Amino acid sequence: MQVCPSHRRSVVTERTPLVELRGMVKHYGTIRAVENVDLDIGHGEVLAIVGDNGAGKSTLVKMLAGAVHPDSGEIRVEGAPQRLREPNDARRLGIETIYQDLALLPNLDVTSNLFLGRERMGEGPLRFLNLVARRRMRAEAREHLRELSINIPQIAGTPVGSLSGGQRQSVAIARAIVWASRLVIMDEPTAALGVPEQRKVLALVRTLRERGVGVIIISHNLQDVLDVADRVVVMRRGRAVGERQVADTNTSDLLGLMIGAERFEAA
Repeated sequence: MQVCPSHRRSVVTERTPLVELRGMVKHYGTIRAVENVDLDIGHGEVLAIVGDNGAGKSTLVKMLAGAVHPDSGEIRVEGAPQRLREPNDARRLGIETIYQDLALLPNLDVTSNLFLGRERMGEGPLRFLNLVARRRMRAEAREHLRELSINIPQIAGTPVGSLSGGQRQSVAIARAIVWASRLVIMDEPTAALGVPEQRKVLALVRTLRERGVGVIIISHNLQDVLDVADRVVVMRRGRAVGERQVADTNTSDLLGLMIGAERFEAA
């Protein structure tokens, strides 16, 4: 059984893992982006994946998100094998991804971005006109943001491109939380944010954990990782080279795994 830090909610491991990756491989010509990686994510677990640039972190999670097709390997969700041909396949399984570019449409407002591709349609007689229920969407958007303690005064009529970086990040995370029933993947969620905004993002990660939703975080910020994750997997040159419970590691240990220092110590 996995042992998590005492100040965090225990991750249930007696049941089948939420997600299992087995033998994942992805090559780009002669470049081995991901080489035979196995990975498990538990229900309600926050798993961090760290490594230097080019370690294969983003490629690995993009295979789970349906954005990259693996050369070989198997993905299982709650024990059932899955073939993810496109991102919509992952979304149908309750897996949402927040990329570094946030994938928001800057000319649309907060409400439209939250419901992008999942618009509420009119009911009753209006359903035959195929009209979008904008008032209902605005009400639901306000409620979702209130539940997540996200304060954006104007959610309708103001393009998200005019919001601050932290507000845009909050919108992207809120969209993932609203629609993810199983897992949220975050690629560098605190990059280019100020300290207060970083803390807000980490608080949202904890909210996901409390809801029983798994989280995968890719981050270069090891302090963020140690603050919020339950477990850390270190990748180097396309391979998973180490795994640590957060309670049993520190930044020096993780940096050593990232650069391969343990090989020299063993020699």
